[in-house]
Amino acid sequence: MDLSIYNVIVGPVITDKAYKLNRDLKKLVLWVHPAANKPLVKEAFKKLFNVEVDNVRILVRDGKVRRVGRRIVKGITKKKAIVTLAEGYSLDLFDQGGAEMVASDVEKTAK
Repeated sequence: MDLSIYNVIVGPVITDKAYKLNRDLKKLVLWVHPAANKPLVKEAFKKLFNVEVDNVRILVRDGKVRRVGRRIVKGITKKKAIVTLAEGYSLDLFDQGGAEMVASDVEKTAK
């Protein structure tokens, strides 16, 4: 299966842990296509965002097995990549201005 670089990265993983990895260690956590591999993710990231990639780790999260009535169903299996940027490069997926705006709104409503 030939994947273009535009189909490799599905989207960012938005969790507290992903936010901390991005802020503290300059690592990005992304959902990727199930057929993507490390070299393909690295190449796509370099071309799309113009940054140097130091390391790529791939994790496969199996779907949960659940019981629905008499049937046993399995959820969707997803693949995620943790991309470590090279020294001197940074990419902020989580807008810092948005966090400041939310904090100022909370202060206004608290008064």
